[in-house]
Amino acid sequence: MITNAFPYLTLLLFIASMLVYIEAKTKAKLFEYLPAIVILYFMVMSLSSLGVWSKTLEINSVYKGFKSNLLPAMIFLMLLQSDIRAILKLGKKILLTFFLASFSISLGFIVMFAFMHPLFETSAWRAFGALSGSWMGGTGNMVAIQSALNLPDSKMGYVLLIDSIDYAIWVMILLALVPFAKKFNRWTKADGELLTKLGSTLDTTEQKRAIDFPSLFMMLGLSLMVSVIAQQLAPLLPTTSFLTETTWIVIFATLAGIVAGVTPLNRISSAEPLANIMLYLIVALIASRANFSELTQAPLYIVAGFVIIVIHASIMVLFAKLFRLDLFSLGVASLANIGGVASAPILAGAYHKALIPVGVLMAMMGYIIGTFMGLGVANVLQLLTTF
Repeated sequence: MITNAFPYLTLLLFIASMLVYIEAKTKAKLFEYLPAIVILYFMVMSLSSLGVWSKTLEINSVYKGFKSNLLPAMIFLMLLQSDIRAILKLGKKILLTFFLASFSISLGFIVMFAFMHPLFETSAWRAFGALSGSWMGGTGNMVAIQSALNLPDSKMGYVLLIDSIDYAIWVMILLALVPFAKKFNRWTKADGELLTKLGSTLDTTEQKRAIDFPSLFMMLGLSLMVSVIAQQLAPLLPTTSFLTETTWIVIFATLAGIVAGVTPLNRISSAEPLANIMLYLIVALIASRANFSELTQAPLYIVAGFVIIVIHASIMVLFAKLFRLDLFSLGVASLANIGGVASAPILAGAYHKALIPVGVLMAMMGYIIGTFMGLGVANVLQLLTTF
């Protein structure tokens, strides 16, 4: 049994790094349905359940220190890659579709929870709040909301179960619908010229520079300094039962990343790998406190996830008919929210390779709004528990 901090942290880093390396080098089909970060969570949780390490004072101190200090830095680096100016080039109709998707997902969470919350434990609103951050942004948003809501690490297994199983099935459905795009567009009377224009004018890769040691080192120092400043400022701000000190830290790091994203820092490629390293370590730390025996309501959570998707899909089809939206915009907007940058470009590429940048930019928009909208949904879910 591991009782010291260094082997505990090393083992988590080793497992995370090996999974990322295997996913990148083998391109195995398994990773198409279960991303490395999901496998990481359940692998580490399995080791935790087997008692490979014990929660000694030293391990608890390292866990808390790394998680609380890396989170704001990770959020900053994640959002640094999102340039609002490039996103606005998508045009009104594409942006409208994206926000309609976000709205319908939010409504899906609220309607589902309004009817099903008596079936869950009283704190379930926190888990669904974290999931809403993921389904309107990405894993980074989910982790940010988990910290802001003080969701116990043991309950994150529910969130990742829904985020992997329900999401994987939804991706397959949307990809299967691609051949029916023309029929759907005729039914909604959608204008197809918009996509041709977007595919020929957007490019999200030309401004990126190669990763180099000076910029990598600078990004590490800058992101950690943002974390320090956020944690120093948060205690000075007013708090409520919902707007806690941790929430202020998340909000400050989010705003700092959005602002820095319109500066030349956005073109430094080092931000992405650094953010991913921090994200994987944070997820591994969270999983190290979880236990399989605590996931007693897993099937019910998975069913709740499908209910949310059905509500979301139904509203989107209605909007498509009302606003004459095409299937491409609907599908990519949905995956930009629910799947993020890992899957939205894949669906966009299934329609046409030239449209991949549209998927990337829409997913980046999810990074920007995911934390704020997820916190808003969580607030509503908390209110519903009183009824």
